[in-house]
Amino acid sequence: MTRVLQAARLHLINPLISLGIPWLVVSISFAINVAVWHLTPAGEDDGGFSGGVLALYITVLVVYVQAVTHILPFAMGLSVSRRTFYLGTALFAVAQSLYYGIALAALVAIENAAGGWGAGLSYWAPGPFEVDNFFLQILASGAPMLAFIFIGVGMGVVHQRWGQSGIWGLMIGTMVVFGGLAILITWLEAWGSVAAWFGDQSTTALTIGLPAVLALIVALVSYPGVRRVVP
Repeated sequence: MTRVLQAARLHLINPLISLGIPWLVVSISFAINVAVWHLTPAGEDDGGFSGGVLALYITVLVVYVQAVTHILPFAMGLSVSRRTFYLGTALFAVAQSLYYGIALAALVAIENAAGGWGAGLSYWAPGPFEVDNFFLQILASGAPMLAFIFIGVGMGVVHQRWGQSGIWGLMIGTMVVFGGLAILITWLEAWGSVAAWFGDQSTTALTIGLPAVLALIVALVSYPGVRRVVP
């Protein structure tokens, strides 16, 4: 367990990158959105929300791609096993998702108290991702972050295992799979059924359950790959 904790701490070697850059990016996005909401008719509609907070999730994903591609070789040079590094990364991912969940829940509370920053803007938990309970908000914001983190880990593993060709293969394969599903659903004229299924799901299932399941699947699929990574 000590080795796993040590592997987890490797992600704090450069906190300016692992923690600072995501907040810098989303702060810029937030400032732009507040300005737009104040200077344009966007702020005239009650309940308006922005998807700008996605910048935080995407930036964290990129940070974890870089964590695998840069920190893993360094860890292996320190005689840290691939398995230990992966477990340490998973532990750090869970802790960081909780941290982001708490931070975002606090920002949502401040945002609501400030009347959407004086413009009716819902930024930090847009649309269905905002819930009434503070502790549930932590999970509703943190679970999607966990999914994004493990997607980043998975992409990093693919890069380390198969290089640039692996990343391109992953991107093209993803497009083919989702494009094929779209064609199939269209052919079956089942878009209404798909929309109805999502409409029948609870907010908790959509914001917590599905992201948590996605994170678990990606984590399980990535693990065999990281065992075969070479420095």
